[in-house]
Amino acid sequence: MKLAIAACQRGIIAGQTPFGACIVRGNDVIIATHNHVWLTTDITAHAEVHAIRTACQKLSTIKLDGCDIYSTTEPCPMCFSAIHWAGMRRIIYGASIADAKDAGFSELSLSNQHMKAVGGSPVLITADVLRDECAALFDAWKTQGQAKRY
Repeated sequence: MKLAIAACQRGIIAGQTPFGACIVRGNDVIIATHNHVWLTTDITAHAEVHAIRTACQKLSTIKLDGCDIYSTTEPCPMCFSAIHWAGMRRIIYGASIADAKDAGFSELSLSNQHMKAVGGSPVLITADVLRDECAALFDAWKTQGQAKRY
């Protein structure tokens, strides 16, 4: 999670929104990155999706079996779906969707646990890891003066 937080901080400095993700397999870090929505003018370039795209390219596969993703904020429904389709093992996240919504993002109030239950996904979910540090990223982002939301 510390690598996802550091990636998020780099993204904030670069004018991106306050989301970071890190994909690992065992003890190997595949990618630690941040949101690229404004950089690429691609609304789907969330940190988790960007991390999945990069990890798939690095590993020359579309399946990320055995990989875990650390996300500074609970993945949105799009990101949860991408994680599921990539066959990832586990999501570990810090801040909640409600925290992102409180920061002004147009989040859909669908928790990962709800999507897992309704969709029958095997993805394991661990919540609230370094939650305070992750939630503080929203305040750090707001103080940068570039707080563009979507």
